[in-house]
Amino acid sequence: MHCILFYDVVEDYLERRGTYRAEHLALARAAYERGEIVMGGALAEPADGVVIVFRGPDCTAAEAFAKGDPYVKNGLVKSWRVRKWTVAIGEGATT
Repeated sequence: MHCILFYDVVEDYLERRGTYRAEHLALARAAYERGEIVMGGALAEPADGVVIVFRGPDCTAAEAFAKGDPYVKNGLVKSWRVRKWTVAIGEGATT
C-alpha cells in the first residue's frame, strides 16, 4: 500500500527551513533506508507544499513521520494530511 503525506507550508518556508533542514532530511533518510519512504520533496513554483510518498502495510509511518518532523513541530507546516494512494501504473501497482 502507498500513502502520500501532504504538507501545506507557511509563506516564508524557504527562508525558515534552513534551521531545521538537516534534522528533517536525517529523519527522511532514515525512513527511506527503512523502506518507508519511496520519494519526497518540496513543490516548486510556487514553493507552497511538500509531498512524500510512503509504502507499507498502512499509513502509520507517514503519520508518525509528520508528528516527529521538525518542520511540523516548529511551525513551518500550516497543515498536513495523509491519503491512501492506489497505484495503477509503475512499481507497486495494485490494480
